[in-house]
Amino acid sequence: MTEIVVIVAIAQNRAIGKDNDIPWHIKEDFLHFKEKTTGFPCIMGDKTYDSLPDNVRPLPGRENIVCTLDKEYKASGATIFHDFNEAIAYVKGKEVEKAFVIGGATIYKLGMEVADVFELTRVYHDYDADTFYPDVDFSKWEEISREDHEGMDVKNDIKVRFSFITYRRKKNVHSI
Repeated sequence: MTEIVVIVAIAQNRAIGKDNDIPWHIKEDFLHFKEKTTGFPCIMGDKTYDSLPDNVRPLPGRENIVCTLDKEYKASGATIFHDFNEAIAYVKGKEVEKAFVIGGATIYKLGMEVADVFELTRVYHDYDADTFYPDVDFSKWEEISREDHEGMDVKNDIKVRFSFITYRRKKNVHSI
């Protein structure tokens, strides 16, 4: 059975994006993301796919699955779906160990409804942003691991504290 995993980095003020880019650059977080997702399908929206740097679009070593409402949308090296639930059914049909939901905000909101695991990088700093993570009902989730770190946000030239936190959905609390 394929485990659906939402993976995201969220600032203290729930910021996740600014001008279709991540508001920070923390090397350890990018390495964590790469380590967790490599070898597994990654489901994302078209804006997220388009925001990936040219040298990692499509994300190497992962099937890139792009959800878009634009029937004309083309993404070289990606599998396109026009319905999020069809993308989820597709990865479950592949019988892979897990598949990751990697953004943006709309895809995260849909992903949280069906996810079995929530991989959260919590960045303990407020960032200027125009895109924020939807509210999370943490009563539906059980924390199963946490690693606390400190590193450099080289985009803003500041030291930040952050945690890698893994949550598993409590039994019988799927929204759908």
